[in-house]
Amino acid sequence: MCGPSSGTVQAVVDGDTFDLSDGTRVRLLLVDTPETTGGKNDCYGQEAAAYTRGLIEGAQVQLSYDEAACKDRFGRTLAYVKQGGTELNSELVKRGLACSLYIAPGGQSRAVEFDTLESEAKTNRTGMWGACTAVPCDK
Repeated sequence: MCGPSSGTVQAVVDGDTFDLSDGTRVRLLLVDTPETTGGKNDCYGQEAAAYTRGLIEGAQVQLSYDEAACKDRFGRTLAYVKQGGTELNSELVKRGLACSLYIAPGGQSRAVEFDTLESEAKTNRTGMWGACTAVPCDK
């Protein structure tokens, strides 16, 4: 197993990264939200961070993993995250708050699913796809 199966979210760093109370830094698998850290303030980044904060900050979350890639190049634990029956990863892409981001090999089994969610959000001009002149994470 790559990390804990559950934990309490201590702090949300941005739309796709947060810290658990045990000190584990988690990065959402298959998701790339606009940046709001390191002096950046990308279009829709604040909205993505606010959604993530509202759903999981201070909450108990369930984590599941793709064993092919437990950590990213920054040492963050890669996970799918659920809170109260809502999977944060797919919900961010569905709501136009994130782009689908597949970095082999982590998430290969669900990459097409996430690309489809992104395509639907683009088509429907959901979230950042309708609000931003340039979507920072668009490939």
